Amino acid sequence: MPGKPLFIGITGGIGSGKTTVCKIFETLGARTYYADDRAKWLMENDSTLIEKIKSLFGDKAYEQGKLDRKFIAGQVFQNGDLLEQLNGVVHPAVGDDVHQWMIQNQDAKVLLKEAALLFETGSYKSLDKNILVTAPKDVRVSRVVARDKHRTVEDVKAIIAKQMSDDEKAPLSDFIIVNDESQSVIKQVIDIHDQLIIT
Repeated sequence: MPGKPLFIGITGGIGSGKTTVCKIFETLGARTYYADDRAKWLMENDSTLIEKIKSLFGDKAYEQGKLDRKFIAGQVFQNGDLLEQLNGVVHPAVGDDVHQWMIQNQDAKVLLKEAALLFETGSYKSLDKNILVTAPKDVRVSRVVARDKHRTVEDVKAIIAKQMSDDEKAPLSDFIIVNDESQSVIKQVIDIHDQLIIT
């Protein structure tokens, strides 16, 4: 009877390269749960969650079945309590969803959970190991501006300023991958993968 999969968290600030790291792990046979993407999907497809969001924000939260992200952002920007309440309904829905996903992927050796707010939500505590992906601030800003055409340099710097810093995340991490475009990320991932599989 094979043992249960190792469940590894992958996190890092915006533009750090979390997805790139996950894709490399996937070439080694790992499977990834992209928590932020799934949260967006659940907010538009999970009827129970939709009702909870409507009870918080009213029917204006949705436009033709699609979440009105601009409206929601405007509401939570003005009201921190509302953001906490939103997180309070979204995070449990994601938790249930990831649990179902894990059950469906019991045959894998390594499962990854990619999430921007791994430490902030406390969900890192339920994982076997956690990996922090880091990159210098200027590299992160240039990456995001190139990727997200709707964001300005100022937008990205504001997002980074609001996120938990790498210095705060590092003590909570089991491994750190430096994605500064001068060190091989592939080599770092393979080294960590080998340690995870052997231990």
